[in-house]
Amino acid sequence: METTTWTPAELLKLSGSYWQTCTLHAGVKLDLFTKLTEQSRSAAELAAALAIPERGLAMLLDALAALELLRKEGENYAATAFAAAFLDRNAPGYLGHIILHHHHLVESWSRLDEAVRSGSPVRRRASHDAGEAEREAFLMGMFNLANLLAPKVAAQVDLAGRRHLLDLGGGPGTYAIHFCRRNPQLRATIVDLPTTRPFAEETVARFGLSERIDFVAGDFNDDAIPGAFDVAWLSHVLHSEGPQPCAQLLAKAVAALEPGGLLLVQEFILDATRTSPLFPALFSLNMLIGTPDGQSYSEPELAAMLREAGLQAVERIPLELPNGAGVMVGRKP
Repeated sequence: METTTWTPAELLKLSGSYWQTCTLHAGVKLDLFTKLTEQSRSAAELAAALAIPERGLAMLLDALAALELLRKEGENYAATAFAAAFLDRNAPGYLGHIILHHHHLVESWSRLDEAVRSGSPVRRRASHDAGEAEREAFLMGMFNLANLLAPKVAAQVDLAGRRHLLDLGGGPGTYAIHFCRRNPQLRATIVDLPTTRPFAEETVARFGLSERIDFVAGDFNDDAIPGAFDVAWLSHVLHSEGPQPCAQLLAKAVAALEPGGLLLVQEFILDATRTSPLFPALFSLNMLIGTPDGQSYSEPELAAMLREAGLQAVERIPLELPNGAGVMVGRKP
């Protein structure tokens, strides 16, 4: 059912919305919000501190004030309360990592037509092939996003009595952390690429859980999964792969589960028509741009994958999550 009433004005607003996006990205890249949380400054003072020309900086500061992320009082600029909470690098709620990850995607998204014509990715995979700064933005950006949702998910996924969780492709371990915080009897193992280890171990240590959460380096597509687990968590892993690698990965995860073990999959989930919700449909294009075979999957497709992997009692857990995210669960006989 159509819910959008398109007009020429709305169409052109959508077409030019990247202006606002790029303005935000520039403010984060230059770390303006941190500096303007510390103290208010004029454009001239900030330009001198950054050793950059005042002209362009003043224009950027005015645009950020127009976006209501900065306040302008006389000649001085200061971060708003919202910007101080989420865009100051020193704030616990800092979202700059995921914003920088979005920034690294912009160039490849401008080449979406090339990806559609070729059917092949037009950018490097941040998890595998990127440089250190881009990898940090990706991994800690995943922490930014997951840290907003993981406490809610952990509170509504029943792991009572479960002892050992496999966080497969867990990145910095955000969900392992929150599942362990919620379930004192639980320990966890994060399995991810060797380049992820320092980010995971630092994040786990920050939450004081190094004694309960360990890290195993490996490529889950090629390497065996060590250990035995009574619950496995795959968060936003399957969308990076095509159907056949997904089937192989799920079979490998199920094999690592003890009888009666749970397997939980979190993804951006399309409905059966594959035309809604909007975010998973757009995210599928993000996978086209960045992976050989990745895509968003529909709820019926994910349910079929879990059953074909040998799981029973497959269902979607009733959770209200943003951007069409959802959690599917199945039990090993």
